[in-house]
Amino acid sequence: MRSVRTVLLDVDGTLVDSAATIVEHLAAAIAEVGFPVPDAARLLKLVGPPFETALPELGLTQEQTAAAIVAYRASYDAVAATITPVYPGIPALLERLREDGMRLATATSKPEELARKIVAGTGLGSYLDLVGGADHVSGRVGKAAVVGSVLERLGLDPAIDPVVLVGDRIHDVEGAAAHGVPTIGVTWGYAEPGELAGARLIVSDLDELADALRGDAVWSTTMPRDAA
Repeated sequence: MRSVRTVLLDVDGTLVDSAATIVEHLAAAIAEVGFPVPDAARLLKLVGPPFETALPELGLTQEQTAAAIVAYRASYDAVAATITPVYPGIPALLERLREDGMRLATATSKPEELARKIVAGTGLGSYLDLVGGADHVSGRVGKAAVVGSVLERLGLDPAIDPVVLVGDRIHDVEGAAAHGVPTIGVTWGYAEPGELAGARLIVSDLDELADALRGDAVWSTTMPRDAA
């Protein structure tokens, strides 16, 4: 009997189109700590990776970074669960994968508590076996740490269990690879050209993603990496 296939899902840029809201609240938080606000295109690049590492790359000090994150959380977290739009077709895709017997879980750099609220507010929670996210109290920050936590809680060993991550940014690819998990990159998110070159496969729409997950090639350890 074939082992149960597990799909780990990024959230921002994969399941939900959250960029506009994130950029708006992030810009306000950066302004609040007295740092010049970058343009929207630059802020868009920060959607996905942890702000603890992304904001210092803009030039914020550690103190400014910490204060900006507090300000951002106070405003964004209060509304995210009710105003975050789901990409069209995502609920139907998740339902289809569940009907095929797949196990689904999120692996997001968002705080796990917030991720739970968002998937509940968007109606996606019923399709998920686990909502995995960051936990700053325990030091679980960054995609690799989140993926490791999700694998542990689901009792998975990527060396023997079929598991793949679906995401839209390079940190998804790298975080999954740290645990030997292949990635399917999706182009409807926020990646820049060439950013997903390290993914095992790149898909441009939900039909392609469904076909890839329901087929066998992407689950094979011998499948060559897609260089698209």
